[in-house]
Amino acid sequence: NWNDLIWDGGRPVYRVNDQILSRWGVDVSEHQLEVDWDSVAEAGATFAFVRIGNRGATKGTLGVDEYFMRNATGAMAAGIPVSAYFFSQSINEFEAREEAAFALDQVHQAEAQGVSFNMIAYDHEVVDINGARANNLSPEQFAANARAFCEAVEEAGYAPMIYGNQQDLLRLTVAERRQYPLWLAEYGIDEPTVDFNFAIWQYTNEGEVLGISVPTDLNVWFETA
Repeated sequence: NWNDLIWDGGRPVYRVNDQILSRWGVDVSEHQLEVDWDSVAEAGATFAFVRIGNRGATKGTLGVDEYFMRNATGAMAAGIPVSAYFFSQSINEFEAREEAAFALDQVHQAEAQGVSFNMIAYDHEVVDINGARANNLSPEQFAANARAFCEAVEEAGYAPMIYGNQQDLLRLTVAERRQYPLWLAEYGIDEPTVDFNFAIWQYTNEGEVLGISVPTDLNVWFETA
């Protein structure tokens, strides 16, 4: 019920009968450069998603985000619960499972440094790059890749999530949208416009946050009473 969504200091808050049922947080990658996580905590972030890495859009090479370990350990040290995401450009289920294995290897290395992870999200987007190899997947292939990644994450004992905008998430079947928590990206609006359930709303990619020197993504995580 979006009548219960209010904006407080430029941030969305979901409040029912004076009970706040949402949390506010950030997601970052190497594009945000060095993050002062203590300042981000002071700004009120109660969760953070850090990018594990990505698959190259043209050659398909897997790579670790330059700041993954620093962001994961820094957020944890600042008392901010940590989740992670992998930027996929998989073209089939084999590559999606390969990405999951690669992501999990990085997660295990961060765990050895004392980091605990809440969620591991799959992020597959169309990219504006000539020769991008995964831009024209059918809805069926997109869904199969997301399912393969999430199944691999679950088999390893972690909680999966799927990120995307409305167009991306509508390529999933209804069953898949119900099976996995969704992370919706939708900007420039006062309230989400989709007609399916989701857990997190990424409401801007141009947010300003104490401790982050460049624009960043901001999110609200909805909770049930």
